[in-house]
Amino acid sequence: MTPWLHKVQYYETDQMQIVHHSNYIRWFEEARTHLMEELNYGYHQMESEGIVIPVLSVQAAYKSMVRYGESVWIDAQIKEFTGVKMVIGYSVRDKVTSELRTIGETKHAFLDKESYRPLSLKRKHKGLYDLFKKLHEEYLQKEGV
Repeated sequence: MTPWLHKVQYYETDQMQIVHHSNYIRWFEEARTHLMEELNYGYHQMESEGIVIPVLSVQAAYKSMVRYGESVWIDAQIKEFTGVKMVIGYSVRDKVTSELRTIGETKHAFLDKESYRPLSLKRKHKGLYDLFKKLHEEYLQKEGV
């Protein structure tokens, strides 16, 4: 999967032209949406099939500052996957230098869109389960786990 390229906009920065910390969470969502679209299984399709995946928690660790006018690559990887829950890890790297700027992760649950009760993809949406499982296995292999 290809990382998401984001060019920092002026409104994302503070008075010192440094990206405000809250924007990284938005960037994680951009990268996650990009990942889903690359899988040809975007949020519209998922929701039309009765699935929602709310964010349960989010965390970010800021390694170095990103400034106005810079561009960063945001890589999203499926770090954990059970078929009911999923953890996506993110790395934000400078487009020019590849310097690691931020790392983070979001935790999600798969829910039925109508009842908002937990949903087992393995039982109800096997194709989507297999897709996420494959990405998770690729992540584990890449990490040597």
